[in-house]
Amino acid sequence: MVDDKLDSSLDKPGEGDGAAPQGGGIGRWRAGMTSQGEAYDDTKPLWRRILVGVTKWSVIGIAGFFALSLLAVFAIGWTGPPPTLNMAGVAMGGTEVRSKWVDLKDISPHLVRAVIATEDQAFCTHDGFDFKEIDKALADAERGGRVRGASTISQQTAKNVFLWNGGGWMRKGAEAYFTLVAEWMWSKPRIMEIYLNVAEWGDGIFGAEQAAQERFGVSAKDLTPKQAAALAAVLPNPNRIRVDGNYATGRRNNQVQALMGMVKRDKLDACVIGP
Repeated sequence: MVDDKLDSSLDKPGEGDGAAPQGGGIGRWRAGMTSQGEAYDDTKPLWRRILVGVTKWSVIGIAGFFALSLLAVFAIGWTGPPPTLNMAGVAMGGTEVRSKWVDLKDISPHLVRAVIATEDQAFCTHDGFDFKEIDKALADAERGGRVRGASTISQQTAKNVFLWNGGGWMRKGAEAYFTLVAEWMWSKPRIMEIYLNVAEWGDGIFGAEQAAQERFGVSAKDLTPKQAAALAAVLPNPNRIRVDGNYATGRRNNQVQALMGMVKRDKLDACVIGP
């Protein structure tokens, strides 16, 4: 009797070797673990792997650029700029670069007013860009007039510190970016101080102090209105216009001095010199 029961139990489906999986949860789990056909291949196509890799490293590169650039602007605003690419270019051209840093308090207010008068009369009121001047420059170009720049002192500072001379949309885009960041992180007096210390005055001379000493034999803080006007007059092209030439010392000098008087009268220099 016992042997018959054992034999019958061995013959029941699902209880012997090779039998179908049991029903219920355990049976379904065992069935899911059983290989059904070919193994699944999760290898992604080559084009997809390339696209993912390019996207990943592009995002990392862009994020790294923004992080490093923000750190650079902050550090330079705190410590002052290192030798610029413009200085390196002049040196590579065989000209000795001479530069001496001085604080803003050691630069004549006449020179501050002169560069505001000639380069950026809205310096104290804009956030890096003078859109009125940009519109005027575009309108002049459309009428066939002389193509002129509309760069603010903030833009010129960003270009001189972080970039290089020359055009191109990539360089212009980078200039706009660094201008926005500099305006955000630096004060107006700091922008002016850096600008006057990295501006080029020709013949390898960079900075107001070096220019004052070599051109007039005085310190930057002792510049007269006429001397300051002459230095500002050559800024558009310091390697072609001479500080002691007829242009910088003649009629243009008188015009710049008149504009300097207007800057002082209308307090267009208030953000730098104060009331």
